[in-house]
Amino acid sequence: MRGVAPKHPVTMAIRALRAAKVDFTPHLYPWEPHGGTRASAAALGVDEHLVIKTLIFEDDQRAPLCILMHGDREVSAKNLARQVGARSTTPCTPEVADKHSGYQVGGTSPFGLRRAMPIYVERTITALPRLYINGGARGFLVELAPAELVRVLTPTEVDVAVE
Repeated sequence: MRGVAPKHPVTMAIRALRAAKVDFTPHLYPWEPHGGTRASAAALGVDEHLVIKTLIFEDDQRAPLCILMHGDREVSAKNLARQVGARSTTPCTPEVADKHSGYQVGGTSPFGLRRAMPIYVERTITALPRLYINGGARGFLVELAPAELVRVLTPTEVDVAVE
């Protein structure tokens, strides 16, 4: 972190990032219900494509999985199922996602998840110069290098984005 660190929450995600010695920059912004990545990107003055959503899905066996996607793209559940070897995948309801991840929807981070689950990343995310991803609380993103995300999470790359 550069300079004087602003006061930010110390979430399970931040603990996981610190334990892994990840160099990150915290960014707080005014959270908007249903604002999503468009609102956070606008608040931080960055391209929405660089803001990464952390989504919790379940497969046909109701096993949770985490998918990381560009803020300006959607996930093809059918393509995701095909690439993870499941008959189907569906996004979890907010209540189920909260239970699996240990985070509140709108503040879900792939770092420090409550329950171990496979993590998938849209292939093009790993080629970004920097990315912004949830730090484990609503209104809180962390900026880091994609290589650090890959090093810490060892996600499986997939091609499931829909514009």
